[in-house]
Amino acid sequence: MSYSAQSLKDFKAKHDFFIGIDSDGCVFDSMEIKHKECFTPMFIKHHNLQAVSKYAREVWDFVNLYSKTRGANRFPALIRSLDLLRERSEVKARHVNVPSYPALEDWVNRESKLGNATLASEVEGGNEGLSHIKTWSDSINEQVSDIVHGVPPFPLLKETLDKSLNRADMMVISQTPCDALEREWAEHNISKYVEIIAGQEMGTKTEHLKFATFNKYDCDKILMIGDAPGDHKAAKANGVLFYPILPGNEEHSWERLYSEGLDHFFAGTYAGEYEEKLFSEFDNCLPEKPSW
Repeated sequence: MSYSAQSLKDFKAKHDFFIGIDSDGCVFDSMEIKHKECFTPMFIKHHNLQAVSKYAREVWDFVNLYSKTRGANRFPALIRSLDLLRERSEVKARHVNVPSYPALEDWVNRESKLGNATLASEVEGGNEGLSHIKTWSDSINEQVSDIVHGVPPFPLLKETLDKSLNRADMMVISQTPCDALEREWAEHNISKYVEIIAGQEMGTKTEHLKFATFNKYDCDKILMIGDAPGDHKAAKANGVLFYPILPGNEEHSWERLYSEGLDHFFAGTYAGEYEEKLFSEFDNCLPEKPSW
């Protein structure tokens, strides 16, 4: 199936308010199972890191779950993980060759739609330096499809969507592949709440928000809900509001959004002191540098 950012640009507002919602780790408690059971094993296998698997696991989890790069697109995350692993003293002591991929770095720097489709096009077009990256990425998708099932939304997610349904246009804004998003949202019968499910093939989260909302809503009537600094960055790049789902405290975050956050948003009292208080909590949740 073809996924295009044009559908975001063509989207027409039906309500005065807009809510963008991240998926993994925000709607679903799926970050841990996806990374620890799918991404990390493939990181070790395909990049020949078996000799330092303990440290490879620590690095991958730090980059993707427990730091300010939580929720990053898999391709920049791979570059950062390899860079951090290469500098670890334990890895140097074992004389393990941690690979680097100049072709990947070049592609990440010039491609805005970092996804499986654009990667496949590069490889089909003769970019052999990315063929191994495609094999790795495809293996992750296979693992996720095989393993990640039956992970329900966080409590009060559906109630929050119900509360917003007749007042706001809602959309999934994620860096997960579109087919996985569609499968997971359909599995739990929540696709009906959103106008569009936007994944990595349709651009960055910043682009998703821009294409879907620019000149369609007032900025103080647009809210991005997310669990990662990248979600906050996307919101602020577009001059809109951000509600954090705190990693490790997701249930409380959804309860607070349902019981008070939405009321502030719809009443026009969200910006300022209330949003700043929430962001301060969020900013303190995740470190920037590793402890090792």
